[in-house]
Amino acid sequence: MAARKKDTPDLFADTALDPIESATGYGNPSSQIQKPESFNAPLAEKPTGAASKKKAGFYISVDVLRRFTHKFHELKLAGVDIDNKSTLLELVLSFALDDMDKGQDSRVLQRLTGL
Repeated sequence: MAARKKDTPDLFADTALDPIESATGYGNPSSQIQKPESFNAPLAEKPTGAASKKKAGFYISVDVLRRFTHKFHELKLAGVDIDNKSTLLELVLSFALDDMDKGQDSRVLQRLTGL
């Protein structure tokens, strides 16, 4: 038996109708709708340097995750201006890395080496 012809339209096919222009009216010269000026503004550049972010995934113990989440919510309830958990985690990791730069005086390194 032959396959049935597809009844749904292919939105990615090359057709005379553009779904976005059909929905918004932009691009149609006979349309009375004017495109907002913000559409002509250049796109904002992506942040670079210290402001750039990258998603990271790590496995941590459930106890540490609970403590971290609890501390985050404590800070929020105390009125600390903290955007999100990622901001807190980045700050905590920064402090831990600064501590490791201390060498033998580092509390993190002391924990790792069992001293």
